Amino acid sequence: MNKTAALKLKFFLENEAFLCAALLLAAVSCFFVAPDRQYLSYIDWNTLLLLFSLMAVIKGVQHTGLFTYIGARLVKRASSVRSAAAALVFLPFFFSMLATNDVALITFVPFCIALLNMAGLQRLAVPVIVMQTLAANLGSMLTPFGNPQNLYLYARSGMSFAQFCLLMLPYTAVSGVCLAAACLFFGKDRPLISVEPKAIKKPRLLIFYAAGFAVCLLAVFGVIPPLAAAAAVAVLMLFADKKALVQVDYSLLLTFAAFFVFTGNLGRIEQLEQLLRSVAEKSAALTAVAASQIISNVPAAVLLSGFTNDIKGLIVGCDIGGLGTLIASMASLISFKFLGAEYPEKRGRFVLWFTVSNAAVLALLLALYFLIER
Repeated sequence: MNKTAALKLKFFLENEAFLCAALLLAAVSCFFVAPDRQYLSYIDWNTLLLLFSLMAVIKGVQHTGLFTYIGARLVKRASSVRSAAAALVFLPFFFSMLATNDVALITFVPFCIALLNMAGLQRLAVPVIVMQTLAANLGSMLTPFGNPQNLYLYARSGMSFAQFCLLMLPYTAVSGVCLAAACLFFGKDRPLISVEPKAIKKPRLLIFYAAGFAVCLLAVFGVIPPLAAAAAVAVLMLFADKKALVQVDYSLLLTFAAFFVFTGNLGRIEQLEQLLRSVAEKSAALTAVAASQIISNVPAAVLLSGFTNDIKGLIVGCDIGGLGTLIASMASLISFKFLGAEYPEKRGRFVLWFTVSNAAVLALLLALYFLIER
């Protein structure tokens, strides 16, 4: 293997670690359960189709610059560093409810870094980006399409949209209060550099994307089949933005498919099936929180969903389980990569701030869970 190929392989392994792990686990499980027709029934095709549809539409909206335009408008209105920091934190909090936590961070963390560099406030990079990461993971809890595991578990739960949102509302509301309180510690108020929002690119396309998002919602609500929604979105994006179709996170879809195969095979190994079921049934929420710290909350949701009937507990556990370690939510790695690329010397400080703040909020939300369930 030449040097170029080795570097490409290293880059792929570093950036697609979860995909590689999922494929490896799926491959190993095949040695214990020989491939057969039942493999096709493992995969939740509806979830994959809905994820594809949502990611394609949101990617198109990203290309217009709408999210950063709104962000710049809000920050421009801020009268101080403190209020600007609050805007930077709550942008991903609210946007993640509709555009997923990873999209919110991909959009607003680079925007935050650029703004802080312009204002000469690099010292605030670590605390603000840590709070942005927390905000994206916490805000995304509220809706079925806020993050991938919610969409998957929502489809399995049989809950209505309102029931799902009401289930997660107390945790999201308390999280919002915590974030607001944290923003009070971003130093004394003083004037902030002016930011001019960049114009939205091809604003007419937003009509197409709104229609595409409406189609996704109809599929989420069960009005139309996910396959019909995916086909409609694909056709729409071919006319509106072909690049968005190319840039969909297909590695995430493949990661889901691999974990479906892995968990499907585990369910056919009697001893493992009994062990996982006994652990998950004791407390689906706590098991999900613990598993998320090690394998991330998306794989934890897929893994545990086949071994417990307490889907509500699993939803809460996987959502708040996204707090804690850096790998508890795959979206958190996005922030770490952006900050590390811009400020390599701040990586250690980021991990420290991230771990302490995540542990504190996780403990608070776990206490809230026990209070609600008592």
